Amino acid sequence: MTAEPLSLRLLNDYEVVVAGLRAMLEPFGERVRVVEEDVRQVSERRVDVTLYDTFGRALADQRDLDELAADPATGTVVVYAWNTRETAGEPVGLDYVDKSLPAHELVAELERIAGRAPARGGAARGPAAPAPVETAARPAEPEGSWPGREHGLSVREAEVVALITQGRTNSEIAATLYLSLNSLKSYIRTAYRKMGVERRSQAVRWGIEHGMLPSRPGGR
Repeated sequence: MTAEPLSLRLLNDYEVVVAGLRAMLEPFGERVRVVEEDVRQVSERRVDVTLYDTFGRALADQRDLDELAADPATGTVVVYAWNTRETAGEPVGLDYVDKSLPAHELVAELERIAGRAPARGGAARGPAAPAPVETAARPAEPEGSWPGREHGLSVREAEVVALITQGRTNSEIAATLYLSLNSLKSYIRTAYRKMGVERRSQAVRWGIEHGMLPSRPGGR
């Protein structure tokens, strides 16, 4: 008998991020079914996995992971983040998946974490993994979407601008994104150039005008 697909909750305060995740997972509907999005309150609808995207979240905001993990309706909480080696130590007991994984590997990881990995030798359902393509070395981008993408911002630049727009300091942003201050300043310079701004106040104004604040303030 064919197993039911994983029921999945997508959690992020940016509508474009959630929509991008849903679109990325749609080809794998036989394996993963998105049943709830953008959750901010304790839900009575039980799911197998809650995918917590860290885009635009300040370090302090991630303290609610313990609350999420304690809610039986959330199932297994999986944090979708960069630099999972660095973040894996906090908070303890949660699973982390790296954003650089292509969609088919993300789905496989969610299945593995939820105890749904295909039996050894069995064929996985859904689209086959694409053949590797020789490309110049460059940082991998997730297959979803994010605010500022249509204006040429990479996901890391967009995360930086989102946190600047929220009023975070460089030190807070560097700690949140696990970046050195020098690396952070490099992202800021390239982002400002693409945005056509020179000062932080201009960047904040640009961010507000281009959807870099959470879609619904006051959420998780």
